[in-house]
Amino acid sequence: MSEPVRSRVVVHGHVQGVFFRDSVRKEAESRGVAGWVTNRSDGAVEAVFEGEPDAVAAMVSFCERDPGSADVASVDETSEDPEGLTGFEVR
Repeated sequence: MSEPVRSRVVVHGHVQGVFFRDSVRKEAESRGVAGWVTNRSDGAVEAVFEGEPDAVAAMVSFCERDPGSADVASVDETSEDPEGLTGFEVR
């Protein structure tokens, strides 16, 4: 089993009001990825993913693929030190 990793993403585009956060939650839960996702006041969506490296990478890719009715313009990703999160929540 690989050491867990953590990525923070900020997703820009038409990503609020289109079930983006719920789509991310469902995908994260299906992949066993912990973390959270939230709307930002600037219209972007921010998320943190923690888990197996391949699963976290898959979540970042998922965010880039216009899940649901979203129209993703760009995704900024930052690696961080894992905090040992459990579960996934929509904030």
